[in-house]
Amino acid sequence: MSKRQRTFSNTIKFHTRFFFRRFPALPYIFKWLCISLIIGALVGSASAGFLSSLQWATDFRENHIWLIAFLPLGGFFVGLLYYYFGKDVEAGNNLLLENIHEPKEIIPFKMAPFVYLGTIVTHFFGGSAGREGTALQMAGAISDQLTKIFKLNQNDRKILLISAIAAGFGSVFGTPLAGAVFGLEVFLIGKIRYNAIFPAFSSAILADWATNLWKAKHTHYHIDFIPKLEFLPILYAVIAGIAFGICAATFSKAMHFASSVFKSKIKYPPLRPVIGGIIVAVAVFAMGTTRYIGLGIPTIIESFEKQLPLYDFALKMIFTIVTLSASFKGGEVTPLFFIGATLGSALSLFIPLPFGLLAGMGFVAVFAGATNTPLACILMGIELFGAECGIYVAIACVVSYLFSGNNSIYTKQKIGEAKTPRFEYLNDKSFSDL
Repeated sequence: MSKRQRTFSNTIKFHTRFFFRRFPALPYIFKWLCISLIIGALVGSASAGFLSSLQWATDFRENHIWLIAFLPLGGFFVGLLYYYFGKDVEAGNNLLLENIHEPKEIIPFKMAPFVYLGTIVTHFFGGSAGREGTALQMAGAISDQLTKIFKLNQNDRKILLISAIAAGFGSVFGTPLAGAVFGLEVFLIGKIRYNAIFPAFSSAILADWATNLWKAKHTHYHIDFIPKLEFLPILYAVIAGIAFGICAATFSKAMHFASSVFKSKIKYPPLRPVIGGIIVAVAVFAMGTTRYIGLGIPTIIESFEKQLPLYDFALKMIFTIVTLSASFKGGEVTPLFFIGATLGSALSLFIPLPFGLLAGMGFVAVFAGATNTPLACILMGIELFGAECGIYVAIACVVSYLFSGNNSIYTKQKIGEAKTPRFEYLNDKSFSDL
């Protein structure tokens, strides 16, 4: 190498070191932007395909109601699939949370097709379940394969899984901001990993963009009237928040109790969805309505348009608890939206706030209490219903979060910082330890 070449090379190295010393975040940003682009494209496309499949399964079932009679058979098929081939991915969302806390082996890719197939079967034959669990598990299983490709260390793998959860949640509901915060908030109550903020937001936004490019449809909601902020409406919002928090705690406790009953009484796992499927199918035909199975989107929309009866939320809760406790696949979140929205609409019988506003508050507040993610749910309310209702939504979510106590639908969710000083002794425990 000549003297001129050495001088040029040293000059380049000097300026490069100077540049990165002045802008130290650039390597981090470049690295995670590249990874987020891949996560966004893959997860967003998977969510789009899943949403389209789910819509097809729902429409086909509603046009062929007799299919519900085969729910036990469909459950038996999924039970056999997981029992003989999917024991290592059966933990679902809790497996994702567990690997964020203590990274172990790479999540098997088969989790994605298994949970996709299981959820489509649940909805095709008439179970009461959601879609968030499937979206998160698909996102986690797909994204975790990048750990090998990019040779990520344990800390980076945690960030990767947080970003995957953010992308899955944001893309399946069309709420990228809420998705990002949900990914940051859900695994450790009371604390947020700030080194994952950029990857979580970029992954969620890019995944939502990819889903929209595939023209996947999201449900839109509208609140007709929002009262002026005054003392009484704020007080009524607090009272509603208390009701939503109690409802969330009841749902979480009932889910865990029913799951333990199914496991203790039915030792052979594939038979659990058979029994659960029989209960759901018989109830549907006895009642003569499919109102409380599937996602229940039409009823959720209806709750924003008129005052609904009190029993709607209770019946949806029962159908969902039986379905998911019996090991059918799907998520809890959309049923929680149904439960919260219909409860809110019904509460307008007693609380003098517009039923549409109460439905919107309940929609996100029951979810906030059941998952301990109040910040994500506040953002979700603003993204779905508009900023005008933001303060009412925030009040309901925060109060519900506080009044739901130490309960969660996710047993591997850990308490990083207690909700109140009274529960400080619970710090760093997961809900499976309580």
